[in-house]
Amino acid sequence: MAPHEIDSDSVDVDNDFDEFVAVATESLPSDRFLDRELSWLAFNQRVLELAEDANLPLLERANFLAIFASNLDEFFMVRVAGLKRRIMTGLAVPTNIGRAPADVLADISARAHELQLRHAAVYQDSVKPALSEAGIQIVTWDSLDAADHDILHDYFTDQIFPVLMPLAVDPAHPFPYISGLSLNLAIRVRNSKTGTEEFARLKVPQMLPRFVRVDSREAVTNVRYIALEDLIANQLQDLFPGMEILEHHTFRVTRNEDVQIDEDETEDLIQVLEKGLLKRRFGPPIRLEVAEQMDPTTLDLLIRELDITEQEVYRLPEPLNLGGLFEIAGIKRPELHYAPHVPTTAAGLTAADANEPRSIFSSIRRGDVLLHHPYESFSTSVQSFLEQAAADPNVLAIKQTLYRTSGDSPIVQALINAAEAGKQVLALVEIKARFDEQANISWARKLEKAGVHVVYGLVGLKTHCKLALVIRQEKGELKHYSHIGTGNYNPKTSRLYEDFGLLTADPVVGKDLTRLFNELSGYAIEKKFKRLLVAPLHLRKGLLKLINAETKNAQAGLPARIRIKINSIVDEKIIDALYLASQAGVKVDVWVRGICSLKAGVPGLSENIRVRSILGRYLEHSRVFMFENNGDPQVYIGSADMMHRNLDRRVEALVRLSTPEHITELSELFDLALDDTTSSWWLESDGSWKRHVADEAGNTLVDLQDLLMKQISKRRRPGGHR
Repeated sequence: MAPHEIDSDSVDVDNDFDEFVAVATESLPSDRFLDRELSWLAFNQRVLELAEDANLPLLERANFLAIFASNLDEFFMVRVAGLKRRIMTGLAVPTNIGRAPADVLADISARAHELQLRHAAVYQDSVKPALSEAGIQIVTWDSLDAADHDILHDYFTDQIFPVLMPLAVDPAHPFPYISGLSLNLAIRVRNSKTGTEEFARLKVPQMLPRFVRVDSREAVTNVRYIALEDLIANQLQDLFPGMEILEHHTFRVTRNEDVQIDEDETEDLIQVLEKGLLKRRFGPPIRLEVAEQMDPTTLDLLIRELDITEQEVYRLPEPLNLGGLFEIAGIKRPELHYAPHVPTTAAGLTAADANEPRSIFSSIRRGDVLLHHPYESFSTSVQSFLEQAAADPNVLAIKQTLYRTSGDSPIVQALINAAEAGKQVLALVEIKARFDEQANISWARKLEKAGVHVVYGLVGLKTHCKLALVIRQEKGELKHYSHIGTGNYNPKTSRLYEDFGLLTADPVVGKDLTRLFNELSGYAIEKKFKRLLVAPLHLRKGLLKLINAETKNAQAGLPARIRIKINSIVDEKIIDALYLASQAGVKVDVWVRGICSLKAGVPGLSENIRVRSILGRYLEHSRVFMFENNGDPQVYIGSADMMHRNLDRRVEALVRLSTPEHITELSELFDLALDDTTSSWWLESDGSWKRHVADEAGNTLVDLQDLLMKQISKRRRPGGHR
């Protein structure tokens, strides 16, 4: 083995590591990081730029508008709420770029105001008119005639009026609690008898369609919709008979919904979390969105009663809550959507002989199978793996982690079936998965009732790794079949999220997972593994050692290269190691979807680092780490982003790939993604992102996801079958 190669059997994260840690970083500039919160807003701007792209199918543009709104809601509920909480409690510490949280909060507010106005303008000036031209009109009450009014009034009377609950505000009725993300009408009325003015709040029911069809008899190619709140606002006389309607305006409150729980080994974690979920409903307000024409009297009342600042008020053109466009985006007009794509079964999972019955275990025994979703089917791979395991009489045990799954999950059903068939089944359910807590609690209880051994991981850590292990008896021996993925065991998101997964019968991986599951259902994760890098103890150290090896190889004139595909990269130690590698001459490629605190292409710091981002039809979700290692590439896939929470407060796992063809496949994927002829966003040296979608001649650049759909669908199967 050459002096600076990494042993392919394992990554020793201790020997010589102190030498690497001791590498001085004092020479690196103090301003070498980008602010993580502003970087996230830059990511959501890239989503918005897809909505602005007139070359995309129209209903997909509407979908990106809704995604932008949904993303921003969660950003406020978690990230902005966290900053504000730390400021209010006096626990604020400087951010990753050394700025006071109050200053960062002001920057976020300014940028978010700008982006929300741009978002509204894209809808009003571009997407809405284009929808109208395509026969999907979003109209206002005032634009409709008397016949339409009669139809809608009847609908209101029959379907809406019975569920409305107007709440008055007066000395006998205090200002009502405004639930987070609900759409509301602020109404000022005058009592015709006394002449006094009063205020009322009316919540727009969330269980009703956000957009109501004006006339259900209209053809689907020429249909009109009206926003639910617009319809309700023009029927207020029915709700306040005898009162004069003075003003009515829409508003929406965002609250802190990041559940904080104190874990204790002596407490029932489910009960503690359920108490936290109840508190979520009453988190303090952090954003108030109001119709831009709201009168000062009403606005002052809301600001006072909600106890928020002017900085937290967002005046926007109606309609508010463009997340409601998910409904419009779901209209069945195939010509206005992406062309349908049917995932193919992974070539490694097809029978070598067309007449041979398909057994997923025999396929995996032929060799490791690298899965690439959604280009390759989740249902005929991961789902089939677990369903066959549940039904196979030779399978003795199934162990699996569940972070997020779908409401009608066949994965959970497979575990239940296995337990009911008498197999040993362990499910590690992460009930602290943000915004999926209640669903995961429900699944945990259902699994327990079926006889599944359900555990909730380790105190103080979230279990984020994506692991499944099947123990099967074959000819008197126990065989291990493993799956390690980059995405959740969720059949629904598997059709929308780009992810990798490894199916393997390698006993080394099987033994690694056996020990890891034992430690997860026990008390601690302490030991190192053969083909896994596991957080929180060893993953960061292992990656730093791999990066350091590339740095030393470059200094010795040996081949050195680093390629990373990630959702977010914030961890300062990893970034500093990449800077040092760049300064040593290592070519570093970072393919990131979301947050990037690393600066690229800065002379003297990161001139050998380039950062690209790809957004599109599918959400790029996989994590891949490739190291040249002097001609013996070390390649890992797994669940971990390069963030403090992943490396320090979660159980994460990366698995090293050992099949040369898989390493070549991922290398070629990077070649395609990073090629200048591929459509992507480039991180500039000043921290801004620039979209490259056409060449100098105006020709459209390659869409990576479209290209992969075509390439993967044509892969040859074993035995030459297609």
